[in-house]
Amino acid sequence: MLRTIDLRGRALTTADLLAAVPRAQAARAEALQAAADIVADVRTRGEAALREQAARFDHVSDHPIRVPQAHLDEALEGMDPGVRAAIEEAIRRVRVASAAQVPATVVTDVAPGARVEQRWQPVRRAGVYVPGGKAAYPSSVVMNVVPAQVAGVADVALASPAQAEFDGRVDPDVLATAKLLGVTEVYAMGGAGAVGAYAFGVDSLGLDPVDVITGPGNNFVASAKRVVAGIVGTDSEAGATEILIVADENADPALVAVDLISQAEHDEQASTVLVTWSQELADAVRVEVAARVDATRNAARARAALEGTQSAIVLVDDRAGAVAFSNAYAPEHLELHLVDPQPAEYVNAGAVFVGAFSPVSLGDYLAGSNHVLPTGGQARYAAGLSASTFLRPQQVITYDRGALQTVADGIVALADAEGLPAHGEAVTARFAGTEA
Repeated sequence: MLRTIDLRGRALTTADLLAAVPRAQAARAEALQAAADIVADVRTRGEAALREQAARFDHVSDHPIRVPQAHLDEALEGMDPGVRAAIEEAIRRVRVASAAQVPATVVTDVAPGARVEQRWQPVRRAGVYVPGGKAAYPSSVVMNVVPAQVAGVADVALASPAQAEFDGRVDPDVLATAKLLGVTEVYAMGGAGAVGAYAFGVDSLGLDPVDVITGPGNNFVASAKRVVAGIVGTDSEAGATEILIVADENADPALVAVDLISQAEHDEQASTVLVTWSQELADAVRVEVAARVDATRNAARARAALEGTQSAIVLVDDRAGAVAFSNAYAPEHLELHLVDPQPAEYVNAGAVFVGAFSPVSLGDYLAGSNHVLPTGGQARYAAGLSASTFLRPQQVITYDRGALQTVADGIVALADAEGLPAHGEAVTARFAGTEA
């Protein structure tokens, strides 16, 4: 369990570090082809394809794919009061944090009579996905819907897999949370098929195509987003979960172990990585993980993830080596169990959790941050879900006559230099027959 990658005593380039990163590449490649086939099937056959996929993957049939409002009402009425209170607090915290992510309109006067306005426009319609295969995620309803609402998206649709346990209905806590947030367009459909349905629409369900698709899922959901990218906008590929913990000799091995296990229980493809320069800590964590994993309810799933090629204990020479490896890995979740954490050094991570009292579980539920984050190394260039995911920067240019005349000669000179004289003529025509 938890294989060792020993990088000590080696001068490693960035390419070397990237090659050393533990990833389940074969699983991702397989998921991409499967997702492409599923999306194409939904595009061609619509509801019929979705029903066949539900029977194959979710073991349900003859269920209403478009969820009746009565199902949402019943789910909210039956919601556990403690769960409802926690969801309502999560909504409040995520709403406050998301509001801070909406940029203000900025108006710049670049010269007298020459103005450029930078404004942020919400997309018209968003499709959010909430996983429901190995577990139910009402928290993901909050993380997807609240930023969209804060951004000003007019239409928000929600999809989550039908559950055999609930006679083909969506998980009741997912439905109840949608009801709390005022989401009325909900679909019982899952995986790559849901992504395809969002991208192309399904007439028989009254499902119109969306402009942006967001939400976490397994590798098939992440791959499906890649398939439809360019047809619709997507957030980052939030696939099977990842946790990377950087810890020094002062870290508590029990806390490191429980945090690794907490993410391993999500999925057999979950990535759990410890980076340390302390052999003693590495040994102690390995013992703690082995002692604790079988006691958790999802032990089989967690053990499979911990034993997978995507999980490891990475030994480095020192702090600098840990920083370099972490930035090459670019984890979804990064925990720093360090006496002197210096989080500013860790520039590539979906979210950074600092100190022993900031576990990833906090971010999953009630930190106020968003838990839909980039996986697979995408944190090197992609961001987690936020209000800005649903916004488009748009420039509004307003010049008066004098301001345009001031730059007219420069426009003509550049247009001629680029062999596009009509560009210049479009300017000079505005001043033809008038005095300069």
